[in-house]
Amino acid sequence: MGKPLISVLVPCFNREHYIEEALLSILEQDYPNFELIVVDDGSQDASVEKIEALRQRYAFQFYRQANQGVSATLNNALSHARGEYIATPDSDDVMLPGRLSLQAAYLDAHPEVGCVGAQVIYVDSQGRRLKAEKGTRVRRYAFDELLATAHAVGAPVALYRREALERAGGYDPQIRIQDFQMTLKIAHLGYCIDVLPDLVTLYRRHTGNLSKTAYKRQLDYDLMAIAPYRDHPRYKAGMACVINKALKQAVTSDKRYALSLFLMLPPWRWNRVTWRRLRHFLFKFSQE
Repeated sequence: MGKPLISVLVPCFNREHYIEEALLSILEQDYPNFELIVVDDGSQDASVEKIEALRQRYAFQFYRQANQGVSATLNNALSHARGEYIATPDSDDVMLPGRLSLQAAYLDAHPEVGCVGAQVIYVDSQGRRLKAEKGTRVRRYAFDELLATAHAVGAPVALYRREALERAGGYDPQIRIQDFQMTLKIAHLGYCIDVLPDLVTLYRRHTGNLSKTAYKRQLDYDLMAIAPYRDHPRYKAGMACVINKALKQAVTSDKRYALSLFLMLPPWRWNRVTWRRLRHFLFKFSQE
């Protein structure tokens, strides 16, 4: 029997500087049975022209839509996908050689796994290596731990079982950050979430994904992602984690907002991370 078809879904918004390298890294994968589906989410730069030029050389699907956010864009791409497995790489990252083969083989061998992740190498806007994540073994996560630690398998490294995505009902388009919501949805259905120790993606850090206010939007979406599980015993721990994550930047960049976040957490929910954030709030200031 042949290898299962993998649908690689790439949402794109204003990625003219990176989209060609990102798509080529997918098209050059050695996995023998995959389809590439690109959906442009209302880009206002030259992204569409770059994608169209590549499409003249390679056979892949390309669709355009008015700007709706990454979750709605992935739902659109998913509606065109035929694959048994689904990858959702970002349009500014680089897929390392052998990634699809590695993760597909893992899903083949572990039918209880709904999503398999891996590790990334962080690079800057020019592709220069910054640091690499380190893994020594496969980590398996169940829903309780994922919720309590607010852990997400990032879209740049996730390979999903299509059955799991469909049972989860796809992406909530109101939550414009896609990976955390889908990690929780799939785990809540009872699938295992595994993360491999292998490096599979160059994850790019640049001004387009490091805006000074992005952490505020991220918190809003994180709170929306955990809201369906508010009756779960680990919900409060998860809420503390997502607030502490937002506080990391807020304590120096927006102290009034940081104070509002501290007030969201009752003192008995504070942990060591919260107290460390409080010290930074009191004694550290923005360098600008």
